[in-house]
Amino acid sequence: MSTLDPVQVEVIGSALASISEEMGEMLVKASYSPNIKERRDCTTCVFDAQGRALAQAEHIPLHLGSLMGIVAAITERYGPEDIHDGDTFVGNDPHTGGGTHLPDIVLATPVFVDGELVAWVTNLAHHADFVDRTHAHIFQEGIRIPAVRFARNWEIERDVLDLILLNCQVPRERVADFRAQLAANRLGVRRVRELCARYGADTIAAAGAELMDYTERMIRAGIAEIPDGVYSFRDLFDSDEHEGELELGVRLEVRGDEMVLDFDAPPQQPNSLNMVFTALQVTVFYAVKTVVGPDVPANDGMFRPLTVRAPRGSLLNCTPPAAVNNRILACQRVVDLVHGALAQAVPDRVIAAGNGAVTACTFSGTDPRTGEFYVYLETIGGGMGAGAHHDGLDGVQVHMTNTSNLPIECLESEYPLTVERYELIDGSGGAGRSRGGMGIRRTLRIEHDDCRAEVSTSRLLSRPWGLFGGEPGASTHIDVLDAAGRDTGRSSSAVTLHAGEAIDVHTAGAGGYGPAAERAPGAVAADERDGRLPSSTPAPEGALA
Repeated sequence: MSTLDPVQVEVIGSALASISEEMGEMLVKASYSPNIKERRDCTTCVFDAQGRALAQAEHIPLHLGSLMGIVAAITERYGPEDIHDGDTFVGNDPHTGGGTHLPDIVLATPVFVDGELVAWVTNLAHHADFVDRTHAHIFQEGIRIPAVRFARNWEIERDVLDLILLNCQVPRERVADFRAQLAANRLGVRRVRELCARYGADTIAAAGAELMDYTERMIRAGIAEIPDGVYSFRDLFDSDEHEGELELGVRLEVRGDEMVLDFDAPPQQPNSLNMVFTALQVTVFYAVKTVVGPDVPANDGMFRPLTVRAPRGSLLNCTPPAAVNNRILACQRVVDLVHGALAQAVPDRVIAAGNGAVTACTFSGTDPRTGEFYVYLETIGGGMGAGAHHDGLDGVQVHMTNTSNLPIECLESEYPLTVERYELIDGSGGAGRSRGGMGIRRTLRIEHDDCRAEVSTSRLLSRPWGLFGGEPGASTHIDVLDAAGRDTGRSSSAVTLHAGEAIDVHTAGAGGYGPAAERAPGAVAADERDGRLPSSTPAPEGALA
């Protein structure tokens, strides 16, 4: 047990969290691409000298999986004598550390105080660049960057940058975003040094260790409140990248203040839906944390009471050269599995299934206004699952993603696209004592020829399940429209569009909670009065009636 004053530990913990948040705000404000400056598709984190997470900004939970391995990957490649003040390292490769998919590029910078390495500051930015790719294996998905030195004395290594830029399709954005990432880390270094100057580097290290121990105690206390036992759940996983549905399952065992999760998954797929193990780990940590301790600090201590297992070489624990670009779709289903299992033990703490996807729309081509190649990326939200005492939120990102909406004004000024519709979908939230959140309809019309469009999503064949008598939410539905607004019947997974054609996206709603007959008078929402859920496959076995 640390002899530090608990109040001092709390103050230092809050300071570390503030450093991470300030780095994140600087990255957003200094970046160039709309995907970072508007949609906030980025994350920042402070690690201790050993590479253990101390504080992650409240951005995107899955990104911690990309950040988790970067310090270890750096120290495996470079000895202590070759890591210096002013260095910054870059990486993105899921199979060698420092990433969970290739667009998420990580920069990590060591923090030295009086010549001693005391911490690492890191950030990740999703570079919306690698488009018109195939996904049979990772070599088709973009440039793989091992953990290598990116800057010395805060000056970017030009050879490394040139190598990366040569493999990018919108290099002007990449240069500006890399500079913003480097600037965010430089701010983080300065803030950590200021903290060390105030309290001493040894005190900061001791406080960091105590913060991780404190988080571990909180997670263990939360797990201990769950009745001991084995809880299992199975769900269905579909995507436009494979035929039919895949079945996933979890066996979750609570043993006192520890939890063991064994996942059942098919072999890794010849598409981009596979997850590396760090992605599975952080997904499980997130899902458990939401149930046993939503207010628990996000640091390395939350990992300790959990044992996570999945077959090596499977969809949920893939090996090289598996493709991983859309791994977040599988991550969303893992959250559903964990919540479905825990609903049997602590029903009041778990919400029904959310929209179960990250509906990613990517458009690329030559902008006729500038003559330059562009890439537009948007992930569109959907319904959030209903809880025991509250309706689900409408039209939001859920669980492993937390990006912002790209405002229509920004979209239409930056890209040759027009947003014709942007609205909530009445009837898409599952009815119940608490209603599931509604999905979103967004129609994007193309203003030039030869636009390459791709929409990646899930819950096309199944519906987000409800709990304890709540109805399932509506499925996802994507249409490709001609210039007259008629459905062409073409697939949206990879299509070339011309001026006047459009992509019409309907994201999934979410499941309801409890029988609709128990809904309080006057609480009936418009979508429950007027809408009808489309016919679809029933909720998977395991959704609680």
